[in-house]
Amino acid sequence: MAAAGHTIGSHTWSHLDLSKLPADQAKDEIEKGISAIRVALGQPEAPLFRFPELRHAPELISYLGTRNVGIFSTDVDSFDFKIHKPEGVIASVLTKLKKNGKGIVLMHDFQHATSIALPELLVQLRAGGYKIVQVKTKEPVTTIAAHDQQLEKELGGATANVRAISSVVRTIEAPDFNDRFSAVR
Repeated sequence: MAAAGHTIGSHTWSHLDLSKLPADQAKDEIEKGISAIRVALGQPEAPLFRFPELRHAPELISYLGTRNVGIFSTDVDSFDFKIHKPEGVIASVLTKLKKNGKGIVLMHDFQHATSIALPELLVQLRAGGYKIVQVKTKEPVTTIAAHDQQLEKELGGATANVRAISSVVRTIEAPDFNDRFSAVR
């Protein structure tokens, strides 16, 4: 994803509901997630974060502010983890966007129906007058060295350069996709 020019933010180390954890453990989850992406990419990511389950504690919002990390949420949940047909994912997103008029859509790239639905959804969004944008940040996130070192040790120093990307990424292709959505990059 990084090699293709996508912006990459973080989402914790193990996707725990941070609102149910003691503050120190929740902060550790955040920092390990940030460091894991740095280790995987071989460089820091964007200073962007989304809370698992979309649940956040005020103390963690303040903490991320001290770390200069922006928080992302969502206006439209596709519920693609419950919908197993691509046409259902498309209908879910379009119906909710029509009601809201605009918004940040939550989708999960590892859901099979989502991966199939995405090219057609992008076509329909564009045809409906929606603008697909890429959020870019001025600077990468500053990782914490102790977390970086811990994860490098745990993961054997593996980075994206060591592991074959084709083993974890599947390219979605559509006719003239790059021409129609060049602004997404």
